[in-house]
Amino acid sequence: MTNRVLEVVAYDPAWARLFADEQMLLAQSLTNVALNIHHIGSTSVVGLAAKPVIDILMEVTDLEALDGKSRLMEALGYEVKGENGIARRRYFQKGGNARSHHLHAFKKGDEALSRHLAFRDYLVAHPNIAQQYGALKLGLILAGHNSSEPYMQGKNDFIRHHEKLALSWHASR
Repeated sequence: MTNRVLEVVAYDPAWARLFADEQMLLAQSLTNVALNIHHIGSTSVVGLAAKPVIDILMEVTDLEALDGKSRLMEALGYEVKGENGIARRRYFQKGGNARSHHLHAFKKGDEALSRHLAFRDYLVAHPNIAQQYGALKLGLILAGHNSSEPYMQGKNDFIRHHEKLALSWHASR
């Protein structure tokens, strides 16, 4: 398998529609498992440069029930990746090497749900921080950090710092 070359592009208003279409597909297919399906990640923040991959956060009743839907997820075009390095998560990718969607699923009540949503909402409410984040991501790509590991490492400190601020900001609202 060849390494994926990442790209960061200007915000595309079509991302909201792509999410809505996928949200409907997942909700109709996982009626007894999916509780809430959210658009997260950079494609969910209007104006933010991003990898053109729709990040989806799904709150589920039970991870084992979701595990029982693996064949269905594959039929929907997702590659089932299990926890994929993060405990208490189920991760799915769609689109092969030319990814179109990442789906992160957590059981209702998992702190990762509020962490992801707080970070998204913080970026939406603080466009100057979102702009800094977009510039960082574009800079990483321009510097040649266009494969997953160096790109993720390059964003890590920014995300950790602002995720803490986001959680505090979210809790004070």
